[in-house]
Amino acid sequence: MLTFFYPIALLQATATPAETAATPPPAPPSPCESEAHAGFDLWVGEWNVFPNGSDAQVANSRIEKLSGGCTIREQWMPFQGAGGISLSAVNHNSGRWEQTWVGSDGKRVDFEGGVVDGKMVLMGYWDDIGGPGVDALVRMTYSREEDGSVRQHGEASTDHGLSWQTSFDLIYRPKENDTP
Repeated sequence: MLTFFYPIALLQATATPAETAATPPPAPPSPCESEAHAGFDLWVGEWNVFPNGSDAQVANSRIEKLSGGCTIREQWMPFQGAGGISLSAVNHNSGRWEQTWVGSDGKRVDFEGGVVDGKMVLMGYWDDIGGPGVDALVRMTYSREEDGSVRQHGEASTDHGLSWQTSFDLIYRPKENDTP
């Protein structure tokens, strides 16, 4: 009697070709679900932006992951002056982060860098940042603060990195938690 049930159980446990075709294979993981791609996640969100040490809001900023997590787009919306957009992504060859900023003045700035001691650090030459004809090497450091905000500290060097001076220092506070 036992030998009669064994073949029936074996047939029930074996899927037919039609059943196998109806079950799609699992989707492969996104190529951008890596530790390197998570390096700039600290900046993703909807933000109210303030100069460091001030409660006078100067801008809104929307930073979102796009393209299956492969790209980070910033929309910078200052209350005065020109806005702009940046696109950031990990270069698939070098493994380093690259950011392209384009302001409403039509100028483009390219930055490169990566995570250093838990902070995102990007550097690039910015034409006319100190006024007409005053170009500088700019180093931007993004760090998560204890209160959940993000600090973007920009330093400029007109001597190719021998000395640095603060150019901008901004605090991004999450919109849903912010009470100015």
